[in-house]
Amino acid sequence: MADGGKRDCLRILGIPVDRVTLKETLCRIETFIASGKPHLVVTADATAIVIAHSDANFRSLVESADLVTPDGNGILWAGKYKGHRFAERVSGVDILERLCALSAEKGYRLYFLGAEPGIADLAARQLQAKYPGCKIVGSHHGYFPSDSDIEVAQKIAMTQPDVLFAAMGMPRQEQFIRATEDLIRAKVAMGVGGSFDVYSGKTKRAPILIQRIKLEWLWRLMLNPSKISKVRLLPRFVLLVRKEGR
Repeated sequence: MADGGKRDCLRILGIPVDRVTLKETLCRIETFIASGKPHLVVTADATAIVIAHSDANFRSLVESADLVTPDGNGILWAGKYKGHRFAERVSGVDILERLCALSAEKGYRLYFLGAEPGIADLAARQLQAKYPGCKIVGSHHGYFPSDSDIEVAQKIAMTQPDVLFAAMGMPRQEQFIRATEDLIRAKVAMGVGGSFDVYSGKTKRAPILIQRIKLEWLWRLMLNPSKISKVRLLPRFVLLVRKEGR
């Protein structure tokens, strides 16, 4: 692993997923920031694994990431099925909030990219109110074509972020990060899916009880039926993991 330490990974459909806790993830991210070099963090749920399984370019991108966290109950199930349990789910939405808290404490510079116009900015204001002193140095919506990537990246680079959070869906967000990392030079960049929708208040996160009984996916589907295409990948993920075997 970059910047020290041997990675403890479990391969699911050939894709490496780090067996880390949230606490360990934050420690590694702080190490990445301290190094001063760009790093890619991927939060991998079942959908990400299925996409990577069928998309060679995205697979290569995930395999080259410096850290791949187990984001989703499907990943936890796969680990258990293979006899190598993950300690806990490590999601983008949780990492984002904890880094906002660390930003207020240590001055890390954060940038929010993605979601509909106005949502990233609203999420930034809500989190800054919750964590006074949190340094969110800029935001930009995610509704721009790929031929504008360089222009957007140049704007982000001017803010000199330590951490770039990109919420544009998989694999678009990771592709943007990798294509522009030499220009933006954020020490850590990671995709965070619908996290800005949650922290802006546009989408409510499932109650703790729903999360504990592993039905957060159903909660998200009820709030946003358009996510049905993503949910439909779950049975395929299970079948592929079972076919792969232990």
